Amino acid sequence: MSFSIDAGELVGLIGPNGAGKTTLLRSLLALVRRRAGAISVLGTPAKRGRSSVGYVPQRHEFAWDFPISVERAVLTGRVKRIGWTRQPGLADWRAVRDAIDRVGITDLHTRPVEELSGGQRQRVLVARALALEPTVLLLDEPFTGLDVPTQELLTDLFVDLAREGEALLMTTHDLGSAVATCDRLLLVNQTIIADATPAELSSADAWKRTFGVRDSSPLLTSVGVR
Repeated sequence: MSFSIDAGELVGLIGPNGAGKTTLLRSLLALVRRRAGAISVLGTPAKRGRSSVGYVPQRHEFAWDFPISVERAVLTGRVKRIGWTRQPGLADWRAVRDAIDRVGITDLHTRPVEELSGGQRQRVLVARALALEPTVLLLDEPFTGLDVPTQELLTDLFVDLAREGEALLMTTHDLGSAVATCDRLLLVNQTIIADATPAELSSADAWKRTFGVRDSSPLLTSVGVR
């Protein structure tokens, strides 16, 4: 794969299960060793650029039974800046509070994370990534299992972050929402099938090649193509 994402873009990473979407995100975080090629973040190798990258993993990847409050869970997103041995300072707590406010869970900041609903937990993960004050934000299936109001809140937040100059790359199975809100879509299945704006993907061909579906598939209707 070869692509780039500019500041101010919300890019959807779209493809079937097993297409390599999560592996790609982990490669960008230097968590998966690449066999060839190069990855750069803000012009530096990915490993050095990680301090500028916020990551929202899939919800099951977080230990929700760990005895920790919402505020402390969000603070873990600052570890790259604080370091493992230093105590958080005023700027760290301010970043945590701002992130919690931004995702709309201010009233839950002292609640244990194990007591949260699925939608509240997803907001914690987003706040945790925002607490880093990242330049790049990677989101792995942020809408899975959420009710419509929470999906809309997070969608509006991601669009706002892009307009404020962040670069966002998001995997999602909510194809209709991705077409409606993303600036660009990367259709992938082991490689990039298409890299274009939603308007440029108005024919069915690239979608069929990406997902391996037939002409009559409801998937094509969901993305507004024929």
